[in-house]
Formats: sequence, structure tokens, C-alpha cells
Amino acid sequence: MKTIRLTVAEALVKYLVAQKIEIDGQVEPLFGCSFAIFGHGNVTCLGQQLKNVEDQLPTWRGQNEQSMAMAAVAYAKANNRQRIGIAATSIGPGATNMVTAAGIAHTNRLPLLMMAGDTYASRLPDPVLQQTEHFHSPSITANDAFKAVTRYWDRVVHPAQLLQTLPLAIDTMLDPADCGPVFLGLPQDVQGMAYDYPERFFADKVHRIRRPQPEACDLERAVTLLRTAKRPLIISGGGVHYSKATDELASFIEAHNVPVIETIAGRATLLQENPLNGGPVGATGSDSANYLAAQADVVIAIGTRLQDFTTGSWSIFRNPDLKIISINVGRTDAIKHLAMPIVADAKSTLEKLHVLLSDWRADQEWADLVQSKAAQWQQLCQSRADVEGEEMASYAQVIGAVNRLAESGDTVLTAAGGLPAELNMNWQSKQVGKFDIEFGFSCMGYEIAGGWGAKIANPDNDVVVLVGDGSYMILNSDIYSSVLAGHKMIVIVCDNAGFAVINKLQNNTGNDSFNNLLEDCRRPDGELARVDFAKHAEAQGAISEKISNMTEFDAAFARAKAADKTSVIVVDIDPTKWSSCDCWWEVGLPEIARTESVAQAIANFSEGRTHQRRGV
Repeated sequence: MKTIRLTVAEALVKYLVAQKIEIDGQVEPLFGCSFAIFGHGNVTCLGQQLKNVEDQLPTWRGQNEQSMAMAAVAYAKANNRQRIGIAATSIGPGATNMVTAAGIAHTNRLPLLMMAGDTYASRLPDPVLQQTEHFHSPSITANDAFKAVTRYWDRVVHPAQLLQTLPLAIDTMLDPADCGPVFLGLPQDVQGMAYDYPERFFADKVHRIRRPQPEACDLERAVTLLRTAKRPLIISGGGVHYSKATDELASFIEAHNVPVIETIAGRATLLQENPLNGGPVGATGSDSANYLAAQADVVIAIGTRLQDFTTGSWSIFRNPDLKIISINVGRTDAIKHLAMPIVADAKSTLEKLHVLLSDWRADQEWADLVQSKAAQWQQLCQSRADVEGEEMASYAQVIGAVNRLAESGDTVLTAAGGLPAELNMNWQSKQVGKFDIEFGFSCMGYEIAGGWGAKIANPDNDVVVLVGDGSYMILNSDIYSSVLAGHKMIVIVCDNAGFAVINKLQNNTGNDSFNNLLEDCRRPDGELARVDFAKHAEAQGAISEKISNMTEFDAAFARAKAADKTSVIVVDIDPTKWSSCDCWWEVGLPEIARTESVAQAIANFSEGRTHQRRGV
């Protein structure tokens, strides 16, 4: 057996570069980008090796370890989990900064490779700079914090370990059911250790995403149940995107007349103009989709984990005889709430169900109802987006304008605060995909970092980032990253002077406004200090402007479109104007009410709970 003597850092990078993936008949590098901030824990060995392969694996410099890992997450999502980004850091705070990004990847089932420096395996220099010492268990380091938010975790303490851990790590990131983030801890002394590796270990390997096939008996049970359904309904989740099953979904519903409602992750799996698209479902959805969910007698949940915002904390399903068929590559997701599970790939399952159902079609009266309810919702969205005069803007007006002005191929992206609900409630999908609401972890700060990663994945089209003032303040430095790297974004900062959506929740549960809106925070008397976001973005190298109202938005957006680098548009948002839908959502309230307003909130909450579906 031929061998090659390499250091751990050399072997690690050489192996990663050798990994390829077949996408639609084309072979591409599996790892399409790397983000790194170097320090004493990774610059001397790993840093040089990344430099040596920068023509094959481009490395971009982030400004914050958390945000660069978020950019890698967004890169993977924009590529439907078929290409992966890397985040490399030093030890200590540089590493733990990535824990939040790992939480995003874990919750959303997205691949992410994190490599962080670690303390010396020999322990001879202990305690080293940035080491967190645990006297009862000296093998614990700060990197153990990643165990709660990763699908695969390992610390490389011997060079030979790479022969086992790297294939397992990559298989985890490519597995459709267990897909998620991987963490590799790299002790500083081990990175430089040499070993005689088999040459064949570094041969190019072409991967493909597995498509688990449905069992015949499960398909037969589903077909039997569907044929008895009077009001069948599909809930389309993010797994439809990842399976690349959007065409199969459209063909299936056209052939069998089954309407579709979409989760947040499943938004834009269908065009809005499709007459069988009932709109977004759940607490941040549409009255049309929630009405259909309440009436359905058979629900086919495809590629969704049925999160509480999707199900209205399991209150939207009002038919006591409802049966759920769950198509999911993850068995735990497939069996939720006593569902009839089909543990399989969405695309393959839809193709097989279509054949087995033959010429069966759902009742036209049910389909007509879907079209009528969806039309009412679309009219409501249009009325929310209408601009009258020069009043302070609302979220819905900004979203309506972006929806109208965005071009084919553009990606729209947001994450936390009031924007995810507003975008989900009001967006009208004119193209399949190109839509990212990070609402699994709902992480403030993902927006601008995610926009940077999405732009790297889609270099030929614009990425439009919608971000609130609160999220902007938490993490904004990738405006500079995008300028430095030449990755143009359009960033729209919606400034409602605080955490207005949480203030709304505070008030809706009977509590007083406190510590959310800037005006309700502890501060000196006198003028309220406000951030000039336009100047701040300009200081990071972006083109920026603040508009006074929505009558100026179209022209500002056109200037941002024409610009050759990241452009930021700032608009003040009325913190009292919200879109809404009729859907209950469970929140924690006290058993004892000390005020009349809290007592009323508890009463309203208790009434909504009577519709909550009990299951496992």
C-alpha cells in the first residue's frame, strides 16, 4: 500500500478538497467556500494549508466567528444542502462564538463543517491562553460546548483518527435524515503531527445525496386512506426543496386535485398563482391556509417537522377524525402525532404515489374552496401593501414593494423579529425557491451574515436582506465583509426603534411595555438616542441612504439594483402596524393573575387551548 507522509493539517485539507458531489449530472467540489478567522490555535498549521488550496477552496475572511459560520449555513441552504461551507477558528472565544451558528444549522437540518483549534493534547503547556480549565475532568475544553448543537462531534488527538472521522463527518452532513453541523476540535500540537496516510484516502470521491425509497406496504396504506378522503390537504415543508421535489409536487396536485399549504421553510415550493396553493399555514400564516387545515380530513405532511408555528401549537387541525400521512426521511419527524409514516424521500414517494393513485382526483368543490379562500388572502395582502400618502411605513408595505420590484433569480432573506411573520404572511411567490426565512432557530443576526453566504452561492443575482434595527445592532459586520470580498447585497433596514414584535407579545399577554422599545428602556431623561444606520453602513464601505417614507422606496431600490457594491436602504417602520391571522399559539402565562389585563389574556389563552390536538 502506497503511503504519503503528511501533517494532520495537510491531510485534513487535502481530503476536503478531494470531495466532490454530483448535482444534476455535473460534478462540483463538495466544499464550495471556507470562512476563517485565524489565531494562535489555527494559523500556523491549518491556515497555511488553506492558503495552499485557495484556487480550489476559496477562503473568505469574516469579521466575527459567529457570523461567518452563519454565512456558511446560508450558503448550504441556498444550495439545497448539496454544497457545504466551512468555518475555521482559533481556540476559546473564537470557537465558542460559533455555537449559535451551530444551533441554526442543527435546528434547520443544514450541513456545516466547523473546525476549531483546541488545547494541547500533550497538556505540557497547560494552562494555555484562552483555556477553560476543568480540574475534575481535564479533557474538557470550551469546544465541548458544541456537543449540544452538532450532529457529529470529534476531537482529533491522533493523526490516524482522520481515516475514520472524516468519512463519518461527511456522511453525516450528506445524510438526508441526519443532516446537520459537524464539529472537529484540532489540538494545536496535533495539527502539526505527521503520519503515513494511504494515498488512496485522498483520491477524488464523488458523492450523491441518497434517496431512501418508500416501502410498498406504506404506500398502499396511504393510497387506501387518500381514496376515502373528502378534503385531502398537503402541507409542504422545507424537505420538498431539499429533495428537489417541487416539480413532482406541482405535477402531483395537478393530476390529483389536492390543495397545498406551505410551512415557513416550505414557502415558494409552489408558485402563488397555482390555483391549488392555499397559502402559508400557522401562527404566522394566512387565514386561508388555517381554514383549510381546520377542515381537512387527511393531511399529507411532506418534509416538515411540524414545528409549533406551523401547527399553531397543534391547534389548527379541528377535524376530530383527521388522519395524518407523514412523508419524511427522518423517522422521528415521520411518526409525530400518531401519523402514518412513510420514511422516504419526498420526490420518490410523490412519483410512486402518483402512479398508484392512477386517475383518482379529490372533489372539485374542495379545490374551488381553496381557490376562493386563497384569493381573499391575496387581496388582503395587497391591501396591506398599498401606500397611501406619506405616512410611516409598515412592514407589509416594504415587503409588498420588494415583492413587486425583485427580479427573477433574486433571493429574499430574513430571520428574526417581526420580519419573518410579516414576510411569511404577505409574500407572493413568483418563482420557486430563492426564499430564506430562518425561523427554525429564529436567530437575530443571521440576516446580513446569511445574505453574504447566499450571495456567494448565487453570484449572478441579487440577494435582498430584510433586517430589523434590533438584529442589525446584534450583528452587522458582514456588510463590511461583503464590501471587502466584492459580494454585493441589497440590505433593507426596517427601523421600528426597538424589539417591537416582543413588545407586541408583551402587551398581548396583558403585560406592560418594558425594556423592548427604546422609549421603554432605562435611560437618562431627555432626547431619545437613535442610531443613524445609514451612516453606520456607509462607514463600513456600503452605499447607503435613508428614505423618509414609502413614496421614495422604488427609486431607492432601483439605485441599489444599479449599484456595483452592497447598498443599504433604511426606512422607519411604524411599531404598531402588524399583519395578523386567526391562529392560536401557545405561550407561557402565569397560573395566578395579578392584574385584570393578565387575567383576560389567560382567559383568551385557555379558550384557544380547547382546540389543541393531543398526541406524542
